[in-house]
Amino acid sequence: MGVEIKVIPIEKPDDMNCILGQSHFIKTVEDLSEAIVGSVPGVKFGLAFNEASGVALVRFAGNDPELVELAKKNAYEVGAGHFFIIFIKGAFPINVLNAIKNVQEVCNIYAASANPMQVIVAETDLGRAVLGVVDGVKPKGFESEEHVKERKELLRKFGYKF
Repeated sequence: MGVEIKVIPIEKPDDMNCILGQSHFIKTVEDLSEAIVGSVPGVKFGLAFNEASGVALVRFAGNDPELVELAKKNAYEVGAGHFFIIFIKGAFPINVLNAIKNVQEVCNIYAASANPMQVIVAETDLGRAVLGVVDGVKPKGFESEEHVKERKELLRKFGYKF
């Protein structure tokens, strides 16, 4: 029995936010959908969930066909059991993340970001598992006083700080 490590890129538009996680039950699709729309009225989303037993299908839902297709494609490419991916428009992950974490079936959140992402997957004869997620690039240095000022202005622009 061996293991092969693979790096699977998440394919998405540069500015598209997505959330990657792990859950444990077919009920996940409906419960995640309810958590998302209950958090941000009018949010557009697509999600997909890889079933890990039985017929082992990619289950999906959403209210934006383009985002649903993007979620289905990426979930299938990652191929890990009980993996889910959510794409959102009209909201940021911070707006829905706590509701998602509180869904009974959710075991783990790997990442929530608009950054380029890669999923590190281990593949065995049984299937695939997510080992981790590369979220963006490594640090290039330390923030200066000007960077601090820009960060604070951005948070106020988005309405997260007064």
